[in-house]
Amino acid sequence: MTTILWLRRDLRVHDHPALDAARIGTDHLVPVFCFDDRLLHGRHASGPRTQFLLECLADLDRSLRARGSRLVIRHGRPEAEIAKLAAETKADAVHYTGDVGAFARDRDRRVEQALGIPVHEHPGLFAAENLEAIRTTDGNPYTTFTPFHRAWSGSPRRRPSGAPRALPPLPPGLAHGAIPELGDLGLHQEVEEPMRGGETVGRERLRRFVSDRAAAYEYARDLLAEDGASRLSPYLHFGCLSAREVEARVPSHEFRRQLGWRDFFAHVLLHFPGNAQSEHQARYRGTINWSRAEKAFEAWCEGRTGYPLVDAGMRQLRHEGWMHNRARLVVASFLTKDLGIDWRWGERWFMRLLLDGDEASNNGNWQWVASVGVDPRPPFRRLFNPARQQERFDPDGAYVRRYVPELRNGGAHRYPPPIVDHQVARQEALARYRVAASSG
Repeated sequence: MTTILWLRRDLRVHDHPALDAARIGTDHLVPVFCFDDRLLHGRHASGPRTQFLLECLADLDRSLRARGSRLVIRHGRPEAEIAKLAAETKADAVHYTGDVGAFARDRDRRVEQALGIPVHEHPGLFAAENLEAIRTTDGNPYTTFTPFHRAWSGSPRRRPSGAPRALPPLPPGLAHGAIPELGDLGLHQEVEEPMRGGETVGRERLRRFVSDRAAAYEYARDLLAEDGASRLSPYLHFGCLSAREVEARVPSHEFRRQLGWRDFFAHVLLHFPGNAQSEHQARYRGTINWSRAEKAFEAWCEGRTGYPLVDAGMRQLRHEGWMHNRARLVVASFLTKDLGIDWRWGERWFMRLLLDGDEASNNGNWQWVASVGVDPRPPFRRLFNPARQQERFDPDGAYVRRYVPELRNGGAHRYPPPIVDHQVARQEALARYRVAASSG
């Protein structure tokens, strides 16, 4: 008997329901990852995130080899490549971890239609067991976080499992392929000092977070210079860490609430796939007079807006492929409210550079800050004053100086003046939303 384990965003050996099911009772296990050019070069193409992915795959291959298996690599459309691999190995079944995006769900249907053998979907990407099953009392999906969080907190959870000690081998003579280099895929690295990918690094980060920082997370998570964030998000995105295991191991209630937000935005994208392209709130679809000021957008991207906290966040993104969550809120508010630029421009820039760039979370958060998404609040509630945010969350300027060297040692004369007056921009933004809401 031969079983295929089709890997996508579940690049680990610990707490892996699809792996646990696939390895039981089979003579040969084929763990396969398929590079799909539609993702590599699609609208969310990213050299930094793909490099992180390649490191995740290399680490996973080492873990599989240590257990008597190895990673098989294919390149092409999964509906063709997985079907070809199933025929070549005379596979009896395929197991995979389910996802929520429209592309992923459509891809999975095409693969299942191309196969003439049983195909089994498993949980494993989210903390909750089944996001589809979390519904209001009327049977509808949630569009507001607080009631979703209550239902989510009481939804079923599975007990996390460890890593298997041994795995069934590949079928004899199977060509396993090789993990490519980033340049082989037509992409390049744009981030100077990114985190390294892989389950091994991710589990060590989780261990250190639980032992050293999780207890202070609620207090420290917004303090920019202290960097009380976990920095686990890239490892959760690629499934190097199981969200369920992380939830079980981290003692902080506030941190688990953040996992709830991650599941919430996945729940929203699952039920409202159109959000990937347009505003969730119908009154704002095509009614907001967004600016197309390319020079202002470039200044934002490059971290030279004249607002130190905004610029520090944007330079951290370029330097690390990651940004502190508080800074993400401030820079997103500045782009959409102060500059009046379409949230989709910011979403694309984040997806280009973020190692944790996740369609559901990135889209959900951008729409949340732009006041056009789910969990609605009046636009003024998400219109952050960058100077006041710096006073609250970086009071001595340590975070800003770390990423904006012009502001160190009296070098402020080299720093650009503000590209917009916040108080004037605030009034213009509120007027822009009032007009859009009345015409939508």
